[in-house]
Amino acid sequence: MKTGVIVYVVQGENVGQAFDMEKAVMRLGIKADRVAVVSSIESNFDVMHAWWMLTVKGMKLIVCMIAEVVNRSKLKLTGRVL
Repeated sequence: MKTGVIVYVVQGENVGQAFDMEKAVMRLGIKADRVAVVSSIESNFDVMHAWWMLTVKGMKLIVCMIAEVVNRSKLKLTGRVL
């Protein structure tokens, strides 16, 4: 069964222009077939759209995890799963 993960990023701290969301998500080490990011930082702030895109890509199990920005340079999973 293909697994998809939506990482919902809440802005714990202000981030600068140099913040690389893609690298920050990769550092989380999430084990999934596909990962979608929802964040006001990246101007993609729609969980339903991310869910739909993962479904279209064939994901059968989709989990939404919440992450927050720490030290203005990385993401930390909060432990909450939706």
